Amino acid sequence: MAGLSLRCGDCGVLLRSVEEAQAHAEATNHANFSESTEAVLNLVCAACGKPCRSQTEVDLHTKRTGHTEFTDKTMEAAKPIDLEAAPPKPAGEAMDVDASASAEPQGEVVVVEMIERVMICGRLWVAKSVESWWLFASGRDGGAGGNSTIEGAINWLSEHQEDPDIDEPLLVPANTITEANKPSLSPEEMKIKAQELRERARKKKEEEERRMEREREKERIRIGKELLEAKRIEEDNERKRMIELRRLEKEEEKRAREKIRQKLEEDKAERRRKLGLPPEDPAAPKPSAPPPVEEKKSALPVRPATKAERMRDCLRNLKQQNKDDDAKVKRAFQTLLTYIGNVAKNPDEEKFRKIRLSNATFQERVGNLHGGIEFLQLCGFEKLEGNEFLFLARDKVDKAVLNTAGAELNSAITNPFFGVL
Repeated sequence: MAGLSLRCGDCGVLLRSVEEAQAHAEATNHANFSESTEAVLNLVCAACGKPCRSQTEVDLHTKRTGHTEFTDKTMEAAKPIDLEAAPPKPAGEAMDVDASASAEPQGEVVVVEMIERVMICGRLWVAKSVESWWLFASGRDGGAGGNSTIEGAINWLSEHQEDPDIDEPLLVPANTITEANKPSLSPEEMKIKAQELRERARKKKEEEERRMEREREKERIRIGKELLEAKRIEEDNERKRMIELRRLEKEEEKRAREKIRQKLEEDKAERRRKLGLPPEDPAAPKPSAPPPVEEKKSALPVRPATKAERMRDCLRNLKQQNKDDDAKVKRAFQTLLTYIGNVAKNPDEEKFRKIRLSNATFQERVGNLHGGIEFLQLCGFEKLEGNEFLFLARDKVDKAVLNTAGAELNSAITNPFFGVL
């Protein structure tokens, strides 16, 4: 059977003529061709009439247009291949219309089918570069009209390569195809232009990446500000909750005192009844308390001891009671600092807010030393369950008090003269 195509031994593509094989070799540097009895596919779209030469082109056309019906006209268009090479073309005529592929004139319009392959922006374009040239030359889609240079075609193609109809065959007026409209660039010049377009596309991509990086940085800054604002609102809400808890505690204490007063009044009335005394008249004047004895006032005002001073006294007493064993005192201070630091860093962890008094390590380092447990109680710890545990309730965790305790412990550890005087 006579050969119907040429097969590239390097990539396996089927070519219809020697001219196509030469164009393929120039575009890909492949040089291993052999005659094949397999015809080049000619699958025509039933919806728009676009011919596709491979299943890959069919898939791409279906993806872009949604057309799924194709008619196989491979054997209708197949004809024996002519292995006689055509004479070389002069410079400036590297692109030409394949006579077998050119559509017949349909009134005023023809379908431009090209065989030249051009590498544009990293993509191997087949025939479309010259179609875009005609599109640019005819003034379609904002083209200049009459500008019949391949440079204009390449520029137009780089700007419209993402158009959904980029792979559709081009219809142009038949009277516009003249000898004057042939490309004027050689293949080498076309490759240089393609390299320039690739460089332009690379720079555009870098600019887009820099712009996206700036946008991401702005988004990170915005998220950071939102997190800081959310943290501030959370702290405000926590502070308001603590204030409300203290108010409720005071009201509860006031109610408890009122109940105790009423109970005392009832007990007093019961005792008077048992003794046979008349009930006390609430309107009767009560004996006034004896005037207080005036004490000699000191010249200096009496200031109540602050919690920090009481903590300092506990630590001073602990060191003075064990002044002969500096290592023991320092270990006790370090243990207390660890307890306070764990609660300050993890106030929601109950294991850091609960200390078993019978623990041997705790008793050896803190519990048996005078002032150790008192210091923890000043920090908010309370004895629970028959004095078995020291426990700090979550709602009684006061970071200001814990920070003060930590400062006093650091001072006691680092100051060599602490507790000496």
